Amino acid sequence: MKLNLTRPIIFFDIEATGLNIAQDRIVELCYIKVFPNGNEASETLRFNPGKHISEEASAVNGIHDEDVADCPTFKEVAKDIARDIEGADIAGFNSNRFDVPVLVEEFLR
Repeated sequence: MKLNLTRPIIFFDIEATGLNIAQDRIVELCYIKVFPNGNEASETLRFNPGKHISEEASAVNGIHDEDVADCPTFKEVAKDIARDIEGADIAGFNSNRFDVPVLVEEFLR
């Protein structure tokens, strides 16, 4: 499928410590960025959330506290992530109801 893009578009997904948008933290961010010229860049980043990953979340995403213990915090790489998504449209499954709000909360912190 050929996309007629004037700006890059990022398709992304997050995994979090739980389902509370205001209190839970991102433990994994994956995205693919498609540029208007058709080039693509993808990234998978893991973060130490600084809090326990709930058993319910780990059962769904397969990520446990020990898997992210040595990873950087979101805050440590937030500027790089912001630079990657600046000027791009974003899309993702259920992104308006969960992923985008959680991502915004992380940037606000």
